[in-house]
Amino acid sequence: MIAPNVLLVDDEKTVRDATAQSLLLAGYEVQTFSRAADALPLITAEFEGVIISDIRMPEMDGLEFLQHVLRIDRDLPVILISGHADVATAVSAIRNGGYDLLEKPFSNTQLVEVLKRAGDKRRLTLENRALKEALANQTRPGPRIIGQTPAIMLLRKMITRIANVNADVLVMGETGTGKELVARSIHEQSQRRDHNYVAINCAAIPASLLDSELFGHEAGAFTGAKGKRIGKFEHANGGTLFLDEIEGMPLTTQAPLLRVLQERQIERLGSNKLIPLDIRVIAATKVDLKDAAERAEFRRDLYYRLNVVTLEIPPLRARREDIPLLFQHFVLIAAARCETEVPPLNSRALHVLMGHDWPGNIRELRNIAERYVLLGEAYNFDLATLMNAGDRLEGLSLTEQVACFEKTLIVQALNHHQGNTRAVMDALDVPRKTLTDKMKKYGLEREQFRE
Repeated sequence: MIAPNVLLVDDEKTVRDATAQSLLLAGYEVQTFSRAADALPLITAEFEGVIISDIRMPEMDGLEFLQHVLRIDRDLPVILISGHADVATAVSAIRNGGYDLLEKPFSNTQLVEVLKRAGDKRRLTLENRALKEALANQTRPGPRIIGQTPAIMLLRKMITRIANVNADVLVMGETGTGKELVARSIHEQSQRRDHNYVAINCAAIPASLLDSELFGHEAGAFTGAKGKRIGKFEHANGGTLFLDEIEGMPLTTQAPLLRVLQERQIERLGSNKLIPLDIRVIAATKVDLKDAAERAEFRRDLYYRLNVVTLEIPPLRARREDIPLLFQHFVLIAAARCETEVPPLNSRALHVLMGHDWPGNIRELRNIAERYVLLGEAYNFDLATLMNAGDRLEGLSLTEQVACFEKTLIVQALNHHQGNTRAVMDALDVPRKTLTDKMKKYGLEREQFRE
């Protein structure tokens, strides 16, 4: 772990030099100043470090210096030191925004421990700011493809480049990587955005119904066809049709699909009338279609017809730098939907996120973020425990899972309102007896939530 930079301000040269020497030996980069005014020009809101300042100094004392620093950035940790510390000075310093107060003479161990905590706090503050800024920079309308890794930046660039090119697109990626998000993004950035975006999962519809779903049918076209039906192609005319899991499409349907892609017209089942199409088709697959074609599991000519423009989405494990940003994004969404406060995210939680392989990719990450918002407090925001708890939840009955979520929501409300049951009743819109019964059921006492 990289130690933060340190700005040390003390008018006593012997103390200043001795303290700087101790910090250098502990691995810190230290700049020393005898006057607070000399240090101020180096302090910015982006400063990646900690400030240590004596309180009693000529011209500008430590408390005045502290106020100048906090006007630059309220979250900058300033450790104050004094040879005349008393209760009043300590209270005043902390109330005015100081991170901590050390009384001379202090031990090197004591100083390094305080400095380490302050450095961790500063690092988390800057990381959270970077996450929020990156989220705020996603200003384009429509779906958000979030991430700053080179592969994702290239993907966004490619989407922008092909959005208004009249070419079909093949999107490749593992399950849960966000293939439909990419398709929606292409549609929203294109001139087709004011027309329909239509999605269909080719593997989820029985083969006997897929042709009717895609191409539509006339009344009486087959047994049970009592009326005319507009198919997905016709419904998407002028817009975009997204064919998800196209590898699951039966070979019998692939032939008419190829004809539609080549001729840009369809016939409803039971009709001889050709309907012209102005449409873009985006197909998605989680397998290598070329290999599938080699095994005769997918039409080779359809593969080459679809493979005009190919976009590949990397798995989450290949873009780990984006995980904190994505997790924060999903946490904010879940907290807004649940109308609850955004739970804290500490460095240990980030370590757990970064160390997981995410076989379910973005979908798994989103589910964990939602679970973190709903259940995090019940597990003391221990992300590793919470992720394991998810496996246990999946083995519970519906009644047991509902009870777990219900208890969590009540605990969140009691914490938020500090045990005020009247406020909790209003927030959850439940009568007093119902709340009392449920608190008794889950072993909750309002006194344990009072500060």
